[in-house]
Parts: sequence; structure tokens; C-alpha cells
Amino acid sequence: MTSILLLSGPNLNLLGTREPAIYGTATLDDHVEHATSAAASFGATLHHLQSNHEGVLIEAIHAARGVDDAIIMNAGAFTHTSWAIHDALSAFEGVIVEVHLSNPAAREPFRHTSVLAPVAHGSIAGFGALSYVLGVQAVANLLGITQAP
Repeated sequence: MTSILLLSGPNLNLLGTREPAIYGTATLDDHVEHATSAAASFGATLHHLQSNHEGVLIEAIHAARGVDDAIIMNAGAFTHTSWAIHDALSAFEGVIVEVHLSNPAAREPFRHTSVLAPVAHGSIAGFGALSYVLGVQAVANLLGITQAP
């Protein structure tokens, strides 16, 4: 069975109340629930970890090696700054999809660069709650999985 690790970075635990005009009113649990359902529709399992600590996310990426088939990651602000997460992801042999609820390219200039994008198979941004579901669909497509019967 295909296994997907969904990683959420700093401040994403505040979704639903943090800047709803930018991030919407759905909670992180809502997003994870939709992603889990989408994964199940492809016969895949999805497990999730959120952390505000860079090292915890790096350890999770290391632990996913040889265990998970894909990582979907919303690294939050670490997207723009963490070469350590970049390096950890580059050592992961499965599919990597970067997701964002908002469109970083349409926001402040410091958000325009992702240091994770060069090691991801692709990036999905700006589709709000749909971004997570699209991330799962992208993983399934890249792994050649069709919808489960």
C-alpha cells in the first residue's frame, strides 16, 4: 500500500484563526482530513506531522526514507529559509510535492523564493484548502496510481 507523509511547518497549527483573509477559516485538522480522504480514494494511507521546530521536521523526513513513498510538505516560513530541510528532502528517494494554501509569488518579496522547490517534483500554491487535495492527486499521478475502485 502506498504511504504518504504530510508535513506541516511552523504556525500551521494556527490555521483557522491566523490571518483568515490569507489562509481561510479551515483548520489544519480540516486540511489533513481532506488530504487523508483523497489519499484513501487512491488506496493510499496518509499520516501527518506538524511541528514548529525545524529539527523535528528534518527527523521526520529522515524517518520517511525507505518507509514512505511520498512526502507532501507545507513548510510554512521554512520554505524560504531552510537549507537543512532542502538537504533532508534531497536525500529522500520518493516523490516530493510542495504545497501552500496562499500564493507566495503574489505576496511579500521574501516569500517569492522557495529553497525547497529545487528538490520537489512540483509545487502547488494558491488554491486554499484544495492545495492539499491537489498535492495528493499529484503524488498519485507521479506514482502512476489510479483511483481505487
